[in-house]
Amino acid sequence: MHSQKSFSQACENNKAPILAHLKKHLVGKCKVLEIGSGTGQHVSFFAQHFVDIVWQPTDVIENHPSIKAWVADANCHNVLPPACFFIGQDEWHFNNVDAVYSANTAHIMQPEEAQLLMQTVAKNLPQGGVFCQYGPFKINGEFTSDSNYEFDLSLRQRGYGGIRSLEELTTWAQGLTLSHNYFMPANNQLLIWHKGE
Repeated sequence: MHSQKSFSQACENNKAPILAHLKKHLVGKCKVLEIGSGTGQHVSFFAQHFVDIVWQPTDVIENHPSIKAWVADANCHNVLPPACFFIGQDEWHFNNVDAVYSANTAHIMQPEEAQLLMQTVAKNLPQGGVFCQYGPFKINGEFTSDSNYEFDLSLRQRGYGGIRSLEELTTWAQGLTLSHNYFMPANNQLLIWHKGE
């Protein structure tokens, strides 16, 4: 294993179930912006299955070595070097992006950052663009499992924003329509938002 690789067991567990749905929703897309690439496990895995799509990973700079190591080991030639893109700090500086993917970011962000995430994606996606958003979410303000309730408590105790509700996200994502909500392993969901469809 590459010495600079970080590893997430959750990423390893959920990448195949997520891929199964992405195969339906990224058809015909040219460039995917991943917001919050983390270890790099997702982008290096998905890029191998979508060789005609250019992938742009983003994260804070301390995560870039791991992202680069995963991509290098996967021998992906359709992944751009990781960029810094921190919601609320960095401006959107990406061209020709027609899809956005983000996993397990909204509950880490503060509420105002999660709001800005939704607004930023809604503003910058072109007509026909798609936003694939993975993570735990509340429905009608209710947790979907006891474990998510416990997870939310631990998140807030550690200073994170906590699990967001679909209703909040929908309000914030003006211009985006939630077309699919897939229930995923480990009490997560995969939300598929479309712009202008």
